[in-house]
Amino acid sequence: MPINDPSKSGHLLQKEVAIEIEHITVSYGPVPALLDVSCTIAKGELTGIIGPNGSGKSTLMKTILGFVKPDIGRVQIFGLGADKAKGKVAYVPQRGAVDWDFPITVREVTLMGRYGGVPWWKNLSSSDYAAADEALEKVRMADFRDRQIGQLSGGQQQRVFMARALAQGADILLLDEPFAGVDAATERAILEILEQTKQEGKTLVVVHHDLATAAEYFDTLLLLKQRCFAFGPPRQVLQPDLLCEVYEGELRVFADLLFSERKSSNV
Repeated sequence: MPINDPSKSGHLLQKEVAIEIEHITVSYGPVPALLDVSCTIAKGELTGIIGPNGSGKSTLMKTILGFVKPDIGRVQIFGLGADKAKGKVAYVPQRGAVDWDFPITVREVTLMGRYGGVPWWKNLSSSDYAAADEALEKVRMADFRDRQIGQLSGGQQQRVFMARALAQGADILLLDEPFAGVDAATERAILEILEQTKQEGKTLVVVHHDLATAAEYFDTLLLLKQRCFAFGPPRQVLQPDLLCEVYEGELRVFADLLFSERKSSNV
């Protein structure tokens, strides 16, 4: 069962609310993918969503985006319904969801982030191209702007889609497992981009699978398994007994987390 009331986390007292999720239930047929999930994410925070496979992480992202309509409950983005706030939210999908053989260049992918703000009868302006180029500079991919996306490494591909999201100019970025399948150096480079983006006042929500790095990477964590089991600072969420309940078994990483917790408390 949930260990706290996620919608009333103390860290929000002095911060503007970016995303408010209220009693969301989403079902695919008779089985709920999400069941009565509530949490409130503050503006300017880097929030990780963790949980086992099939726990509803991607469904929650799609609900925030407005792609999935909940059976019960609602999502608000800066006080607006998800369907009315799409321009405020950008999405970076999992790499496996992208056709990397499509004949399109790095710069063209990044420019896709600008089309949402341009009427269909108009061409992109010089400021749109400038915004795309600036985004590529931020993710250190400007030198690859004319490269076909299929010619890039996995980490480079991930950074290009981050550039597309940045070029959109949205206030909130949702990223679905951006660290999956990349090496340690690329993971650190992506984390630096996320930190820089957060410092610019953006709100970031990231689906993440690595419990060992969750405490290091995120300001707040949402532990999900259909229900919201915990939401708050990593120290509060990454409790070994709670993780064992959610993941249905005591894995080595839980023991390591407990050891680290005891060690830090004795310093």
